[in-house]
Amino acid sequence: MILDQFLHNLHFDIEKASIPNWEVDWEDKPLPYKLYRGLPVVPLSLEIPLTLEGLKQPFMPDLRTIGHFLWYVYGLTQFSQSVFSLDSTDHSDVMQSYRRFAPSGGALYPNELYVYLKIEDLPIGVYHYDVAHHRLVLLREGNHDSYIAKALGNRCDVSSCFGTVFVSTMFWKNFFKYNNFSYRLQGLDAGVLMGQLLEVSKRFGFESGVYFQFLDRAMNHLLGLSEREESVYAVIPLSVEATIWSANGSEKERIISAAELCRELPSIEPNHYLRSKRVKEYPLISKLNEASMLDSTTSFSLIEARQDGNCEDQAVALPHAERLLYDLASVCRKRFSPDMDFILGKVSQLQLANLLHEATDSFLYRNDLEATYQKHEPRVSLNICLYNVEGIPNGAYQYDSTAHALHLVQLGDHRLLLQNGMSLYNVNLLQVPLCIHVTGVKNYYKNTLGYRGYRIQQMEAGMLVQRLLLLAAGSGMGGHPLLGYDSNLCDKIYKMDSQGKTSLIQIPIGPYRSRPWLKGDLCS
Repeated sequence: MILDQFLHNLHFDIEKASIPNWEVDWEDKPLPYKLYRGLPVVPLSLEIPLTLEGLKQPFMPDLRTIGHFLWYVYGLTQFSQSVFSLDSTDHSDVMQSYRRFAPSGGALYPNELYVYLKIEDLPIGVYHYDVAHHRLVLLREGNHDSYIAKALGNRCDVSSCFGTVFVSTMFWKNFFKYNNFSYRLQGLDAGVLMGQLLEVSKRFGFESGVYFQFLDRAMNHLLGLSEREESVYAVIPLSVEATIWSANGSEKERIISAAELCRELPSIEPNHYLRSKRVKEYPLISKLNEASMLDSTTSFSLIEARQDGNCEDQAVALPHAERLLYDLASVCRKRFSPDMDFILGKVSQLQLANLLHEATDSFLYRNDLEATYQKHEPRVSLNICLYNVEGIPNGAYQYDSTAHALHLVQLGDHRLLLQNGMSLYNVNLLQVPLCIHVTGVKNYYKNTLGYRGYRIQQMEAGMLVQRLLLLAAGSGMGGHPLLGYDSNLCDKIYKMDSQGKTSLIQIPIGPYRSRPWLKGDLCS
């Protein structure tokens, strides 16, 4: 019951979820990336291509290609300096940060990437992607196809994959600032990273899919992670050929337990540098992580196909969407999260249609939550408050991706109401034509997925957010994901109580002006 109340408060009463009188110890903050010590390293090519267009597809990657792939997914891409006030001469008003193409709350990047690789010119084994030095760190050498396949419940032919990516979360990396609220951020940040990874995979011609369900302790054991400080959140196999993929585990040879599987490999405890000297406890996050773990393949579940009732309100048919063709590398560099930089401009129906259709259409991906033969309604969907969109009355709408139409929920200009619902006034919503809310079911499929369903829902929301941000950038607009808003207020605007849904994250999108800052790309 304590965990249920905690997750409820994370969405609807953030103050109750947070630790009272929390003070951020900035002098003892952790590094935004993990650094291993005393392990073999493999440098990756620093000659990063400036475009991802014209790649030969598909082809078995070499070490050089893997380096380019990892950099576009999660590498350090930009160094920036920005000022809080143009009139200030105080250097304390200057903020410096290293950025990546996948955004992160507070630029703290709580997630880490690990890869199991079987490619030429590289010993087969499990590696950590060292973001700070753009290199691979060898954690465990050897062929582990069978081990990983068993940890996935024998639902994937790992032997046909050249690599497998593990997305983990280091709890302290953003708990030091956001305390308990970091649990919500960690799932969203992982999802944004996964969304970027899936998009980059397409450009490199890699086949991919996401496993949300696996034997947690077995995967952590493989990587040498201490589950008290870090845990794997998702597993993503990569291949360049047809791969056996099963969501329901019908190919399972037998029941497998995490404890049994861990005995197949010796423990490793690789040394890493955190920088923080005073790491505080996070008991609720630890309890949720433990409650979310799967100890046996018998715990893997499928979500029942869900059919939402058709909205009977007035519908606005959107124009036929045109396929947005863009160079992902260029769009990643253009992606920008405006604060007070939004400027009100008119958005055409075609711009809106392209944005909504492309975001939801490209969001389709292989996963282990649904049977491939069943037609599922999307587990996360889009609602939107419009202002100054050509030919569409101002109001709150629900986007129907199947009919490619907007269902009117409530007419009117909701910008001031949304502005009043923000906990921080760092974005002027009166200058924003599109305020999108990613929505999902309130119970996060707990009956089927347990507490693991919450973090899965946050990850899927983050994946859709990244698609929206990239498409907005491709359309010449900016988008700023926000969690400091009143979920209850937004749910009332969209009248979602009767649907059992809630808004998961708010993303204002629109034109913007350039910000006064110095920035430099960290690539060739």
